[in-house]
Amino acid sequence: MAKIKVKDINMEYQSSGEGFPLMMIMGLGGSLDWWEPPMIEEISKQYRTIIFDNRGIGQSDKPDMKYSIKMFADDTVGLMDELKIERAHVLGISMGGMIAQEVALNNPERVEKLVLCSTMAGMTGATRLLARLLGGVYKGRMKTPEKTRDMLISAIFSKDFIKANLDKIERAKQTAFKITPSYDEFKRQLDAIIKFDTRKRLKTINKPVLIMHGKQDTLIPYKASLELAQLIPYPKLMLFNNSAHALFSQEPEKVLKPLLEFLA
Repeated sequence: MAKIKVKDINMEYQSSGEGFPLMMIMGLGGSLDWWEPPMIEEISKQYRTIIFDNRGIGQSDKPDMKYSIKMFADDTVGLMDELKIERAHVLGISMGGMIAQEVALNNPERVEKLVLCSTMAGMTGATRLLARLLGGVYKGRMKTPEKTRDMLISAIFSKDFIKANLDKIERAKQTAFKITPSYDEFKRQLDAIIKFDTRKRLKTINKPVLIMHGKQDTLIPYKASLELAQLIPYPKLMLFNNSAHALFSQEPEKVLKPLLEFLA
């Protein structure tokens, strides 16, 4: 891993493998450690795989300011500039999928193929209100790193998966969740999500798009991907019956194979 200056911040990133670049964008509250190492290793056999900490999270700088999904997208393109990457496949999960949409909409010449995982085109008025109310609830659940870690794990994995994979969850606590966001860091990203909406612009995307979503996802229900599939011209939609939000962790073999086939 390394740090590089991107516009007004220093960004933590990791570049693995060779070949055509693949930018992988993590979601709300997640650092680059959240990506499954076996998956990154497998993808890196065919592609130059770039993972990184978004602004305000992990080892990247955390300026105390209002964030937006477009700002995160500009950071992603800025990182591509600094790494001399003119064009790449772009994959985003959850909030990362929102960022990926903005990258493709604002910089279409920089994107070869687009992969949107466990994500949405924006909230409705009712869900925006609920998200704002939950912001206060999260504050009570994020008083310690341990409580934050447990909250995040329960949000992205299904209860059945947690019960059946206690060893894997315990390892994840020591690796992927070794660094947890503070409430203020989490809230700045959440506020950016609440303001996000691409519904009126998605029809302009004119590149291959793969949409992937777990049907057990309670954080962003899979119907959000059905909406994406209606708004984006001619996407490929794949749903995974046994996955919640973290589909790369719950059904890695079922997800990775079609992903690599799509990118190829």
